Amino acid sequence: MSEDGEIGSGWESTGGVRCLPAYRPAMTDPFVVVGGDAAGLSAASKCKREDPDREVIVFEKGEWVSYSHCGMPYYVKGEIESLGEMLSLSPAEITERGIDLRRNHEVVAVDPDEGSVTVERDGERFEQPYGDLLVATGAHAVSDPIEGAGLSGAFTIHSMDAAAALRAFLTPPGEFEAADLGRASEFVDHERVERYAARDPPEAAAIVGGGYVGVEMAEAYSAHDLDVHLFQRPERLLPPFGEAPAERVADTLREHGVTLHLDTEVDEIVGDDGAVTAVAAGDERVPVDTAVVGIGIEPNTQLLDGTGVELGIAGAVAVDDYGRTNVDGVYAAGDCAEMRHTVTGEPDWVPLGLTANRAGRAIGETVAGTPTPVGDIAGTAVVKAFEMECGRTGILDHERAREAGFDPVSETITAGSRSGYYPGAAETTVTLTADRTTGRLLGGSIAGEDRAAIRIDTLATALDGETTVGELERLDLAYAPPFSPVWDPVLVAAKVLNGSLD
Repeated sequence: MSEDGEIGSGWESTGGVRCLPAYRPAMTDPFVVVGGDAAGLSAASKCKREDPDREVIVFEKGEWVSYSHCGMPYYVKGEIESLGEMLSLSPAEITERGIDLRRNHEVVAVDPDEGSVTVERDGERFEQPYGDLLVATGAHAVSDPIEGAGLSGAFTIHSMDAAAALRAFLTPPGEFEAADLGRASEFVDHERVERYAARDPPEAAAIVGGGYVGVEMAEAYSAHDLDVHLFQRPERLLPPFGEAPAERVADTLREHGVTLHLDTEVDEIVGDDGAVTAVAAGDERVPVDTAVVGIGIEPNTQLLDGTGVELGIAGAVAVDDYGRTNVDGVYAAGDCAEMRHTVTGEPDWVPLGLTANRAGRAIGETVAGTPTPVGDIAGTAVVKAFEMECGRTGILDHERAREAGFDPVSETITAGSRSGYYPGAAETTVTLTADRTTGRLLGGSIAGEDRAAIRIDTLATALDGETTVGELERLDLAYAPPFSPVWDPVLVAAKVLNGSLD
């Protein structure tokens, strides 16, 4: 920092952590946010709450703001009755908070030298100055290189409009009602929804990709009595979760009639008259009339081209402990930004909902004058496949652990979820990975049918505290027959792994 209190460009290093000096921005300049969902609105709301006199402007290029990506498969399934239930804040509620929300305003350029953004609305452009800028542009679904992903009947479940259209497609003609949209009716693409609502429902579905979306959509399609085929290029489903959860999920999907095509690469989604008719994979040609492509997402960072803002892991925006980029006054958070991993201490990109909300809230507080770290991540995640629940956290992959300087060792156990004599007990599979030299816990996964997923939070907390396996084994976890056996499955796994380390 210079003598006059201004921040210089570039990174500083404090104890090996990239950071910029804390500072209090001028209160006369607006806090401009690009993106009106989790990270963006969390930041805007927190800043306005902490500093009511600060002007806060949120630009959102589309209609939708403050909605749940994660609930879309369950809306498609029908478990969530109305699309509107997945809206957190309405535009009116956001405005009531004192935030200047401008929907259908796309920020098309950033000029850090001038401290302004270029905004496009209905073909016209204007410049908006900023005192601080948060880029919270999220990510987009990847469909390349899947040929035919643009056919009618093919979807990426990454927008509310897509979820509404697919739900309408799965509903017999004349039965899709306005109630299925609820308060989201104001924002939805009605032309697209009505086009699919008029079609006969599909009878067979393909899912390309066996990650979170693929597994959840297998359940959603099955609820509509479709013949479901799931194609996965790797040999296992849910690669970040490890072998044991992948096997249990695969068995569960097969039990529910889902046909798995593992270690199979899709060559093309085949169409006739512009509509999906089949999936071609090697020598296979599977007739289907709808498809979901869920092969991943990429961060939306094109807006920052030419600005000097550094990109990091997976092309996400590089940030310091406070969400600040290397360019003064420019922050990034959510699915477009990296975060520091709690196990390795290195930048990582794991786009998840809590990560976005938490980082946005912290940045809002920092911009309001109280520097607040965005926190580290462990990649903690959960997923459900019918009755099977899975959770994962930290580092499970041995190759990645070795690259980070650890000597990994893992153990997998299966134990009851409750006391054996108490009704409802189910087999729970736990895998733990630790560093052989120090005994430090590096990661874990859990799979089972009885409150298995939520147990992952114990392991995530242990990772944050750099807990050893021995210390994990000695944790005083709760016991009562309806909730857990005397030795919780997590403790059993720690006991076995600690024995291996010894």
